[in-house]
Amino acid sequence: MNDKYKFVEFLGLRFNVANDLSVIVSAILVFILVFALSRKVTMRPGKAQNVLEWMIDFTNSIVKSAMPDGSGKQFNLYAFVLFLFIFVSNQLGLFFQLKIGGFTYVKSPTSNPLITMGLATISLLVSHYYAVKKFGFGGYLSNYARPVKFLLPINLLEEFTNFLTLSLRLYGNIFAGEVLLALIGTVAKSLGAVTFIAAMPLAMVWQGFSVFIGAIQAYVFTTLSMVYISRKLEQE
Repeated sequence: MNDKYKFVEFLGLRFNVANDLSVIVSAILVFILVFALSRKVTMRPGKAQNVLEWMIDFTNSIVKSAMPDGSGKQFNLYAFVLFLFIFVSNQLGLFFQLKIGGFTYVKSPTSNPLITMGLATISLLVSHYYAVKKFGFGGYLSNYARPVKFLLPINLLEEFTNFLTLSLRLYGNIFAGEVLLALIGTVAKSLGAVTFIAAMPLAMVWQGFSVFIGAIQAYVFTTLSMVYISRKLEQE
């Protein structure tokens, strides 16, 4: 994709405007969704409340599957917000992209590796923080030499590979989906009405498939985040 982006500098740091705006738009959409579904919470839930409760139960089940002893309840809210944010971010570019003057301003945030690496960093920092909180700093460090000391280099390398696989899996799937949609759009405009009519069913099918892939990737990212957290909170 030959997208061009605006950059701004602030306090010596360089910011990609498209990344920042896309993240803000996704966060606002998540807030609006949850706010709309939770406006009228009653003992006899309506359709909106049922949808919200189903989403909460779904993400709670992800946490429970990773930490079945009940110790993971403190991560229920994190899993809920993480799943919704990634799901909305994955879908954003499929239905709405803002380009002005040849520059892209809004797209799927997760189609950029810096965003997915940031999300992976947050999950891994949460896992390290709670490991230090539970075992103390000394106990946390000693876990890298378990179950035997010669596995220390492998355990350290695993931290890096966990970061890469968590972030790049999400980025690769979403970026590839947007590239293929852009390619189909280019083909649709190549020979006028003939290719446009021929490409429309393909674009609709691929867009539907991309929605499914986006949901799966949100689930996978959230599940792996909870697994990494649970592994940090137990000693081998």
